[in-house]
Amino acid sequence: MTLPSHLLLALLTLSLGAPSAAQTQPPTREPQQRQVIAPNGPDEPVPEVRVMANALTLIRFDASIDRASMELEGRTTRFRLVDVGDHTLVLEMAVEPGDGEKLGVRVRYKDGGSPAYAAFALVSHPRLVDREVEVVRRPRSLEALEAALAEKEAQLVALRTALKPAGLVFSGRLGLEGVQARPIGAVPANAQNEVGVLNGAAYRASTWALAVIRVRNLPGQPAWMPGRARLTRADGTSVKVLSVDMNKAQLAPGEEGLVAVESEAPFWKKGEVFLLELLDRSGAQRLSIPDVKL
Repeated sequence: MTLPSHLLLALLTLSLGAPSAAQTQPPTREPQQRQVIAPNGPDEPVPEVRVMANALTLIRFDASIDRASMELEGRTTRFRLVDVGDHTLVLEMAVEPGDGEKLGVRVRYKDGGSPAYAAFALVSHPRLVDREVEVVRRPRSLEALEAALAEKEAQLVALRTALKPAGLVFSGRLGLEGVQARPIGAVPANAQNEVGVLNGAAYRASTWALAVIRVRNLPGQPAWMPGRARLTRADGTSVKVLSVDMNKAQLAPGEEGLVAVESEAPFWKKGEVFLLELLDRSGAQRLSIPDVKL
């Protein structure tokens, strides 16, 4: 259970107040409130948080943490209270660290930023105890930001190139044989199919084949999305379908869209006739397109 913030502050105040007469008077330690920086990697030193027995320490994180990922050394034997929140960790030790002893704490951030984990060590100090600690991540240096920007720019250039005709050549998807294209005829919608084929084209290169059809969802029908596809040769054997894509997330009633079915690299004769069968996302409707020449 995560404690409300007003209760946390009240408990912190009480825990650092005067002990009862039945308790042994602990050494006086000055409460501190400070900030530590999470290390960026395993080579950087781990910051220390000063704790003591029978006193609460509130640790705040500058981003949301994954509670399930919390790693706390001695959690079951050394602590009276461990309360993990979305941005906080409240600790009360039953047995504080000895001289020179360090208890490791490690937790993962949810946002996927860098560093991915916050890590620090719990220690004891003869005169000081940390009442509140804010754990922050160091702002990235200008050099690191410039390097990240350069990497993203390179990725963008590669993506833009891949979308150009040159990208087909660079990727090996366009060779000396070029691309051959043949039309695909219309298939009207009927009582079994809520979607009709308006037209299409079959494309063949040396390393890939693609059937692209323009489909139309009939008015008054539910939204339509393609699911699986099958390409069957005249002898009844099938070729492997690699992907089924549409240029829209779904087709509303009366809307048109393009569906592309990509197959494995052609091993059959050019212009061989296939039956293309396209199932909707639910698998309930089958759209058959004959005479697809790849």
